[in-house]
Amino acid sequence: MAAIGVIIAVAARDEGELAAAIDAHPRLAVVRRCADLAEAVGAARAGVAGAVVVAEQPRLTRDSVAALLDSGVAVIGVPSTPEAGEQLRAVGLGTVVPAGADAQVVANEIVGAMALRAAVQPRAQDGARDRGEPGTLVAVWGPAGAPGRTTIAVNLAAEHARRGSRTLVVDADVYGGAVAQALGLTDEVAGVAGAVREAQHGSIDAAIIERHSIEALPGLWALTGITRAERWAELAPSATTEVLRAACRAFDAVVVDVGFSLESAGPLGSEGMPERNGVTLAVLAVADHVVAVGGAEPLSMQRLIHGIGALRESMDGEPTVVVNKVRADVAGPRPAEAVADLLARFASVDRIRVVPWDPAACDAAAMTGRVLAECAPRSKARKAIAGLAEAVLPASATSAPPRRPRMATAPVGH
Repeated sequence: MAAIGVIIAVAARDEGELAAAIDAHPRLAVVRRCADLAEAVGAARAGVAGAVVVAEQPRLTRDSVAALLDSGVAVIGVPSTPEAGEQLRAVGLGTVVPAGADAQVVANEIVGAMALRAAVQPRAQDGARDRGEPGTLVAVWGPAGAPGRTTIAVNLAAEHARRGSRTLVVDADVYGGAVAQALGLTDEVAGVAGAVREAQHGSIDAAIIERHSIEALPGLWALTGITRAERWAELAPSATTEVLRAACRAFDAVVVDVGFSLESAGPLGSEGMPERNGVTLAVLAVADHVVAVGGAEPLSMQRLIHGIGALRESMDGEPTVVVNKVRADVAGPRPAEAVADLLARFASVDRIRVVPWDPAACDAAAMTGRVLAECAPRSKARKAIAGLAEAVLPASATSAPPRRPRMATAPVGH
């Protein structure tokens, strides 16, 4: 039987004894001694080993561990202290030897970890979410060109909250979020970035999610997003998935506004730095439902049709397709039928939902930082989104009675 190749990325003072013990084991062989984590990730991706041994280090985060695991290797932690061992477990290592363990014990743990990995394959992807988690996760996506994705996401979440369900809207747009603006929130702190940062370096729970969230309306909380596009790397995919897992345990529903681009170019850095669109693809992969939003204008329809094909490759099942801003001026005398026919013919979409063009209501909401239910409760757009919420997020049987909005406001006349 061929020996299992092992990559070592530990402190220099421990490396010699550990390497000797591994090489002395009949089933193991050291193939690379790495100076840092970046080198270890690169070697793992090159396929030269079956296992990687790491110690605690500043760059070891949940996403760098995910990068190693995605390379197909078993990852074994060798902490210097019990506290370091807890930190290694917190960032996703399943096999962590006791602090100060003999090098021979580490070698035996490597063999055991490899056997366990073989026994559980095939297994769910590291980022897969447990479908038994109580909250429903909905991703709202739309192609480039401002089809109204954030408007749909925020109002979808607000409608569900008004039915008595604890709801969280998460801004995960890596090209610059707009959820805070849509909800009239002036706090410029990116709550989602703070939560992801905590998940990168340890465990995340409901208390952490709530600490980083803002209650925008009764029953509706928001994890606000990055407002500057250059901060995209703060939303690491694996850690963001952990944040959403925790959010689904804390809320009845979680609605995530994601970026437009579905392009996957592979990781940008050898140490596991995510690609820019990695978080979008990660959210789509774990969502219970995906809502695809496009505009009714010819160019918007073209982008939506092209985007649906890429979207299907990024998710399980079929998206709920919503065509926004539907009106006769851009789609003909029977606009709803026209856009439905186009999507059926060119994107194989059997059924769509239509949100009518309603500039007065949407402008009032944008101007005041409120949702449609607050400023234009009888508007056509609001009624259409409420129907979408009923379809995608049915009211829970245990939900409390609907709550009143945060303030009384006069609706825009219709």
